[in-house]
Amino acid sequence: MMLSLRRYETLEQMTSLRPFWDDLLSSYPASTTFSTWEWLSSWWRCFGKDRKLLVLALFDSTSLIGLAPLSIAEERHGGLSLRVIRLMGDGSGDSDNLDLPVRPGFEKAFAEAILKTLNERGQLWNVCMFNTLPSESLVARPLMQMLGCSKWTCFEYSSKCSAVPLPENWDTYVKILSSEDRKNLTRYTNRLQSRYSTHIYRCAEDDQVTVCLEALFRLHQGRWQRAGEPGSFSSEARRNFYQILSRELLARRWLELWVLELDREIAAVQFAFRYQNKVFQLQEGYDHKRASDRPGYVLRGEVLKRLISENVRSYDFLGGEDAHKSRWGAEPGHYREIHFARRIGVGAMSLQWVDKSLKSKEWLRRKLPSPAWRLLHNLNVATHGGPLQYVRDDSKDSD
Repeated sequence: MMLSLRRYETLEQMTSLRPFWDDLLSSYPASTTFSTWEWLSSWWRCFGKDRKLLVLALFDSTSLIGLAPLSIAEERHGGLSLRVIRLMGDGSGDSDNLDLPVRPGFEKAFAEAILKTLNERGQLWNVCMFNTLPSESLVARPLMQMLGCSKWTCFEYSSKCSAVPLPENWDTYVKILSSEDRKNLTRYTNRLQSRYSTHIYRCAEDDQVTVCLEALFRLHQGRWQRAGEPGSFSSEARRNFYQILSRELLARRWLELWVLELDREIAAVQFAFRYQNKVFQLQEGYDHKRASDRPGYVLRGEVLKRLISENVRSYDFLGGEDAHKSRWGAEPGHYREIHFARRIGVGAMSLQWVDKSLKSKEWLRRKLPSPAWRLLHNLNVATHGGPLQYVRDDSKDSD
């Protein structure tokens, strides 16, 4: 079978890929929303201004075999200016589960094609960082095997994530919760209904999107501004991203934008999206003036109940492994982070320096008291900036 690799360097060129793209994802077992045209094109329109596209598509005679949506940007790390290749969608703190979808059986051929192209176009980049690859990514294993040869400098790390496996019915689900949370779900729901006229709904019409998103931005920002922090939605690019993305997802019936109203006033919003039988929860906000009413807590419980009834089998909290996630039955998982460069050059030296720094920090983290570690970490970030690594804004509200 003859395979050919095609390159795409603009979003306009990529539009020709759309029917092949959807077909590829339908056969890829680890597909998520984050690998779709809808997600990545929306992200690029809002965050791609200072980046260059390098999208690699491997074809046989009739179909798309593998897709590597990559971007290149100038970044400063440790005082150095580096040309960094990332997966398209990485770098703004908005995407998880970024991947290199490939048809099963073609993993090795696809990994070879990616590395061959990157080696041939070495003048374009210094460091390549494939972040938040799902643990079940098909291309990750052959890619790491090929990067083990003498031609490359390569390091692999992991980052935490968590998801709730959902059973077939609500009664089975609530049994996995603590006795306190089982009681609280009923108690706080009943209390809200006795105090207010309550209404919970999923945004299903285009004319609802702006109102629901503006409420999300306002409620989420309220918490962080009171804490003296800028908050995720202080970024105009991020607000635009959510507006564009929501309409793309709504058109595919993938949007899971849920709202709780109390006396016709929005008191809690949850922004999520569905792909096949999985729902990914990205952001949320609730009215902190009504914190004692637990509106965010009640909304999540009602959303989970409805999703279970619709045969959703996973509620993914994405990055992080916080206590408020485990209380809902979230199980720990991890993403793979693969960073590599050609053996000789500034990129390899940067990766080696970062790896030594990370190991030194881990040693200090184990040895120093927590207050001393936090002080040292904050001083280092303020003085030098972060190391060459993926940093995700995980500033979600939790109720």
